[in-house]
Amino acid sequence: MSESTPQKQGKGKKEESEEQESTSKVKGPEAFEKTPEQRRKDRVEGIIKTAVASILGIIAGVVAEYILGTGAGTTWYAIIVIIAIVTYYMQRVIYPQINISTKEFGLKDWFYVEFLVIDFALVTWVLMLN
Repeated sequence: MSESTPQKQGKGKKEESEEQESTSKVKGPEAFEKTPEQRRKDRVEGIIKTAVASILGIIAGVVAEYILGTGAGTTWYAIIVIIAIVTYYMQRVIYPQINISTKEFGLKDWFYVEFLVIDFALVTWVLMLN
């Protein structure tokens, strides 16, 4: 009958403490829940990020119209890359000025705001060409 009981006797104190540490490091879902204030702050920051990226895209589209016109002499992907690079560095300067930390931005966040910039720039430029 002693064979069916768990074998805790074979474990040393070091193994038991490591097992307790590894289980204590796992956090339940309640550790990741946000407070209403944090959710509101995140929502406001998301709106600001979207607005800044959209405005930069519109400005980039207007500038592209006045500088390049129809862009017949320039390849289209070069224009997109130039817009993306310039607005990336502009956003790196703008966001800290309005109390949004760029250190918390991940790849997905930068991809999102740059997509908005390029999308708005191209749509604005095409509308101005018509």
